[in-house]
Amino acid sequence: MLATKTDRVPSGAQWLHEVKWDGVRVLVDVRDGSVRMTSRNDNDVTPAWPELSDPPLGMRDLLVDGEIIALNDRGVPDFRVLQNRMHVRNAREVARLVKAVPATLMVFDLLRLDGEDLTDRPLEERRALLEQLPLADTRWQVPAAYDDGDMLLEATRAQGLEGVVSKRRASRYRFDRRSEDWLKLAHRHRGSFVVGGWRPQVGTSDRLAALLVGEQTADGLLYRGRVGSGIAGATSARLARLLAPLATDASPFADEVPRVDAAGTFWVEPRVVVDVDTHGLDYARLRQPSFQGVRDDLTPEDLR
Repeated sequence: MLATKTDRVPSGAQWLHEVKWDGVRVLVDVRDGSVRMTSRNDNDVTPAWPELSDPPLGMRDLLVDGEIIALNDRGVPDFRVLQNRMHVRNAREVARLVKAVPATLMVFDLLRLDGEDLTDRPLEERRALLEQLPLADTRWQVPAAYDDGDMLLEATRAQGLEGVVSKRRASRYRFDRRSEDWLKLAHRHRGSFVVGGWRPQVGTSDRLAALLVGEQTADGLLYRGRVGSGIAGATSARLARLLAPLATDASPFADEVPRVDAAGTFWVEPRVVVDVDTHGLDYARLRQPSFQGVRDDLTPEDLR
């Protein structure tokens, strides 16, 4: 179930409010003591998170919705920290990263328990059952929910957290549906954009220095500018490997890319989605954009 963007936190007794986590959204299905984690685009991501794959309730049957998070050096959940783990499947490397970048599953909804489908129950009933589960001393954590949305908005802003998600207490859970029963408000100007090309470092032909990104619209992929900040070293190499198989001869953007940006660009098929922090748009171009990570849980079609 997906949240709808809002520009204000709703008020009233019919709403409860949660922290908006900067992580990877997953559904976690536990059957017969075996755990399977799936991403938003239904990929099995279980091998990447072995420390979360030991069911804390043993053989109990359950399905939960949550967010995998990892903390940066300031102790704040940060999607960029997860980048070092999301795409790794080599068992030895995963084991090393478990120690270097430990993950936590923030469980915010309970959809099935002991074989009973809970999705048609009101959210406040699902939350009450979730909060009764003995998860306190495990890597599965149940984050608090709050009555005062304005208070939480200011608290998350002060602590450098991503924002707030507000949910109607009476809402039922609907898979794959973006609902106005769930509303999200992020503090930062962060958006997801589609990669249409890349530029090499000056004097090289293979060292990726910047991405050319666009916004998915009803009129096609519209160019929004170059993103170079946040791309260096291992990030540059990882992006180069990801984009190499997508090389194409023509620009995928529906509008014209300025000559100064197009010169020396290697075009790619528009399949990769990235997160970018920015100070907004200025004349349809991103202002001071900073690369935050690849969103392999999103497709260009998700951004329409």
